[in-house]
Amino acid sequence: MFLKIGTLGFGGPAAHVAMMREEVVVRRKWVDEQEFLDALGATSLLPGPGSTQMAMYLARRRAGVPGLLMGGACFILPAMTIVLVLAWAYVEYGTTTIGRGLLYGLTPVVIGIIADAVLGLGRVAIGSVQLAVLAVAAATGYFLDVNVLVLLLGAAGVELVLRRLPRGRLDGLGVSLAVLVATVGGQPTSRPGHHGGGVALGEVFLVFLKLGAVVFGSGYVLFAFLQRDLVQDLHWLTARQLVDAVSIGQVTPGPVFTTATFVGYLVAGVAGGVVATFAIFLPSFLLVAAFGGLVRRLRQVEWTAAALDGINAAAIGLVAAVAWDLGDAAIVDLLTALLAVGSFVVLLRWRVNYVWLLAAGAAVGVVHSVV
Repeated sequence: MFLKIGTLGFGGPAAHVAMMREEVVVRRKWVDEQEFLDALGATSLLPGPGSTQMAMYLARRRAGVPGLLMGGACFILPAMTIVLVLAWAYVEYGTTTIGRGLLYGLTPVVIGIIADAVLGLGRVAIGSVQLAVLAVAAATGYFLDVNVLVLLLGAAGVELVLRRLPRGRLDGLGVSLAVLVATVGGQPTSRPGHHGGGVALGEVFLVFLKLGAVVFGSGYVLFAFLQRDLVQDLHWLTARQLVDAVSIGQVTPGPVFTTATFVGYLVAGVAGGVVATFAIFLPSFLLVAAFGGLVRRLRQVEWTAAALDGINAAAIGLVAAVAWDLGDAAIVDLLTALLAVGSFVVLLRWRVNYVWLLAAGAAVGVVHSVV
């Protein structure tokens, strides 16, 4: 199952979560909506790639630590393999345009899949006006460049406080907006550097191990760290190479963190790509193995249950905001709009396997690019 999602998971973390929900909650019923939401909230608070850690948690939930290793590896390996091939083509031929025709048709379908997941998860996560306000506040904070971890923890704190106030529901809007005003922050910026080349594998391992251990939020946050560490500080890449690496991470299926595979290949060849991938995902395997068993217990304690409700509402708002961002880039004309709306309606009405929707979108994209 995770090999399939890792191979077909175009669209980044929000799309992965939507596909996992369809496979694990709707079709296979391995967990219910509430546990899926709790896992989404809990893994969002861990450093590393959130959707990859969701895959690891769900696989661990199904088959223990061996399942965690199998599920995580199967989710990561397809993207790593594809990125290594594209990195080779980039170095040999200087192009990152492979697959653009496919992406024209695939990405609008992904938007429809995400919209269906937001609707389904939102019914469970948002059970009150104050939780709805938190979801909207988190989405607003996303567009204001507020740190994702701050938004999630802020929502947890707000919901925890409001549960203990006699008139918490009336004060929810004011407190939520106050959190936003108090926590607005930007992304780091830097100047272009110069590609150093010939980097030792040990150094590649340590740099990407650190990134895997300290990058919170999602794969999209990784790009800011890469700009600061690899372009400005270490001069491993030029700004142009980083843009190309980000493009590869966006257009391939599976975890966005496989951008590390591309960078590793550029600085140290195939071995560098493999080492960078292993290093950046290693902290996630260790964290989910250590803390994954606690997720179901969080719902049993009053204050952690309240915090989880706030986190889950904020997570829904963030996924919706990311979907809006992706849709803004993916829906460029009437045909792509029809693909997005059509896939959403088909899922809502008939629960068709999303693989068929992706295949149809890919076919439309290929025909459009040829014609």
